[in-house]
Amino acid sequence: MNLPTYESIGWGYSRHRKADPRIVRELARLLGVPGEGEIVDVGAGTGNYAYALAQLGYRVVAIEPSATMRRQAREAPGVRWVAASAERLLLGDGCMEGAACVLALHHFANARTALSEIRRVVCDGTVVVFTFDPRVGQRFWFEDYFPGLWDEAHQAFPPLEEVVRLVEEATGGGVEISDFRLPHDLQDKFAAAGWRRPWIYLDKEVRAGISAFALAEQRLIGEGLERLSWDLRSGVWHAKYRRILQLEDFDAGYRFLKALPAV
Repeated sequence: MNLPTYESIGWGYSRHRKADPRIVRELARLLGVPGEGEIVDVGAGTGNYAYALAQLGYRVVAIEPSATMRRQAREAPGVRWVAASAERLLLGDGCMEGAACVLALHHFANARTALSEIRRVVCDGTVVVFTFDPRVGQRFWFEDYFPGLWDEAHQAFPPLEEVVRLVEEATGGGVEISDFRLPHDLQDKFAAAGWRRPWIYLDKEVRAGISAFALAEQRLIGEGLERLSWDLRSGVWHAKYRRILQLEDFDAGYRFLKALPAV
C-alpha cells in the first residue's frame, strides 16, 4: 500500500468502502480454501474484505502498512492484523493456504516483489488478485466529466496483460481471468461504482475514499463536479446517458485473476 497516499487520505475510508457481498462470494469461490482455512489479505486497508471473509469461516491475516487505515479497523473474530508491506509480509514460508489482494496491487511499491512474497507465504496455495484495467472495459461516461482522472487511471493501473505476466512469473503457473461486471447497487464505492449512480461523486466523503479523486488537482475536479451537478439538476445527464439507466450491470474493466498451480 502506498503510505503517502493512505496516511493522507485514508480517514473516513471505511464509511463508503464496504465489502460487496458479490465480490466476497467470488473471492471465496476462487480461493477454494476449505472452511476455517488460513488466508492472507494483502493491502487490507481498513479490513472490509478481511472481515467479510472471516464471517465465512476463514482465519484471515490482514496485512496493511498504513497506520491511518489500521486505526479504522475494528477487532473481529477470525482476523489478525499485521503492520507490514506487501513486499515484506513478515510471515513464514508456506504458512498460509491462500491469498487475496483486492484493488491494492497498483499501490504496491514493487508489484513483482510483492507477488513473489505472496507466493512465498502461500507456497502451492491459491492466489487471487482483484484488479482494474480501464483499457479492457466499456467506455465510461465518467471520462466526459473527469478526463484527467481517466488518463491517470490508465497510468496508475497497469495493463491487464502486464499484471497477468507478473502473476505468472511470480507464481510459476498460468492465470485464470474472470470478468466482474459491476452491479448497479455495488456497496464498495470504488472508482467506477457510480456508473449508474452519478450523484455519488458529488459526495465529498465518497470522493475521499477514491484515491484518484483525493490526489488529483482539485481545481480540475471542481470544474467536473460543477458540470456534473448542473447536468444532473437540468436533466442533461439523464437525456444523454439514458441507456445506462436501463442496465443492471456494467463491464468497467474489473477482473479477477487466479494464479494456477505450476505444472
